[in-house]
Amino acid sequence: MSLGSFLGVREENRSLLYRIYTIFFVSGAMTTVLGAVLPSLSSEYGLSYGVSGMLLSAHQIGNLFAVFIAGILPYAIGRRLSTAILTSGIVLGLLLMTVTGNPFLLFIAFAFTGIGRGTLSNITNVVVGESAEKKTAGLNFLHASFAVGAFLAPFIVIASAGLSWRTAPIAIALSMLLAIIAVAMRLKGGKSVKVKGEGGIPRTVGFWLNTFIMFFYLCAEGSLTGWLVTYFQDEGIFPAAIATAMQSFLWIMILLGRLMCAIVSTKMNKSVLILILGLAMTAFFILMITVSNPVVIFLALLGVGFSMSGIYPTTLSSMDTRYNSSTIATGTCIGTATIGAIAMPIIIGQVAERAGLAGGIATISIALFVMVALMIFKLARSRRGLI
Repeated sequence: MSLGSFLGVREENRSLLYRIYTIFFVSGAMTTVLGAVLPSLSSEYGLSYGVSGMLLSAHQIGNLFAVFIAGILPYAIGRRLSTAILTSGIVLGLLLMTVTGNPFLLFIAFAFTGIGRGTLSNITNVVVGESAEKKTAGLNFLHASFAVGAFLAPFIVIASAGLSWRTAPIAIALSMLLAIIAVAMRLKGGKSVKVKGEGGIPRTVGFWLNTFIMFFYLCAEGSLTGWLVTYFQDEGIFPAAIATAMQSFLWIMILLGRLMCAIVSTKMNKSVLILILGLAMTAFFILMITVSNPVVIFLALLGVGFSMSGIYPTTLSSMDTRYNSSTIATGTCIGTATIGAIAMPIIIGQVAERAGLAGGIATISIALFVMVALMIFKLARSRRGLI
C-alpha cells in the first residue's frame, strides 16, 4: 500500500502530495541550518546576542508576513504563481546571508527565508488538508517530512566544517529552487475561489484556543531550534560539533514522535494526546536546563523532541474542517501563532545580554506553563463535545 493510498488521496492528487512533502522536507532543512550556522555567522560578522536574536526574529517576522499574504494572494494571482514567488524568498535569503555581514541586510535575508517558510506552512497544510481523507495522519506525516529535513541539515553543516559555513546554506538554496519548480508544475494555476463561511476571520472560541496553544508552542519551538546550538556551545555544555549534532538528535526524536502521533491520533482523543505531549515537553525541558550532567541533558533533549513532536500538527488538525481547508483561516491561525516565535527569540537575546544565555533560555518555561494551562482548558471543552 502506498502512502497516498493509506491517507485516502485520489490517484491524480498523489504526485502533488509527494512533491508537497518533498518541499516541506527542504523547508525543515533550511530552518535548522539557520540555527546551526548562527554561531559561525555571528562569530565571523561580530554579532552580539541581541543582534543574533533579532535575526532569528526577522525570520519569524517574514514567516508572519507570509502566512497572511499567502492566505490572500492565491485569490488574486493563483496558488501556483503566489507560491513560487513567495517561496523564492528562501533561495534569495540563504544566498544573501552568505555574501554580507551588514546587520540590516542580514535582517532582510533572514526575513526572506521566513517569507518562504510561512508560505510553505500555509500551502502545504492546505493541500494535505484538502486531499487526504485521513487528515490528522496526513498532517503528521507532512510535519514528519519537515523533521527529516531538520534532522539531516546539521550534519551537512558538520560535514562542510572544513570548507565554509556558507556551504550548507548554498546547498539548501539550490535544493529549494528545484523543489519550487517541481511543486509549481503540479499546483493549480487558476485563482482560488472562496468557499462558504471563508469570508472573514474566524471568531469561534475553539479556533482561537487552538491558535494560542500553537502560539505558546511556537514560542518554545522557534527559540529552541534557533538558540539550541549557541546555548550548548556558549555555556560549555558540549563542544561545537557535538552541539550542532544535538540539533539533529532533537529533530530525529521529533520525527519519531510525529510518526507515532500519526498512528495514535486516529485511536484516541486528540485533546488528551495534546495535553500529554505538553506536560511531557514542559517536564523534559525543565530537566534539560536545570541539570549539569551532559548525559542527563542529552536524554532530556531527546524527551523534549519526542514530546513536542505532535503538538503543532495535532492541534491544527483538531480544528473544524472548514478552517483546515481555508487558506485565510489557516493563514490567520499560523500567522497569529507565529507572533510567539517572533517575540521569544528577542526576549531571550535581551535577557541573555543581562543574565547570560542560560537565563534567557530559561524564560521558555513561562511559555510552556501557559501552553499547558490552555491545553487543560481545551480538554475540558472537548469533554463537553466542543471543538
